[in-house]
Amino acid sequence: MSISKGGIYSLISYEPLWNTMQKNGASTYTLQVKGGISSSTIRRLKAGESVSTNTLDALCKILHCSVQDIIEFLPEE
Repeated sequence: MSISKGGIYSLISYEPLWNTMQKNGASTYTLQVKGGISSSTIRRLKAGESVSTNTLDALCKILHCSVQDIIEFLPEE
């Protein structure tokens, strides 16, 4: 299922990120302090907007996980 964001369809979901953070006991504060993730990037993640591969790499390092634990591809229907 695609998620509409102002008429633009997103094929990437960050739902796995929030689940991984919960399992690891991490918060957005953890991402900012431990990994240097900016508040604007946190806002983009929460809104389901695009982020850089550098950000995905940093999230994987902070949370000690793989990219599949951060993002999920949602094919168009």
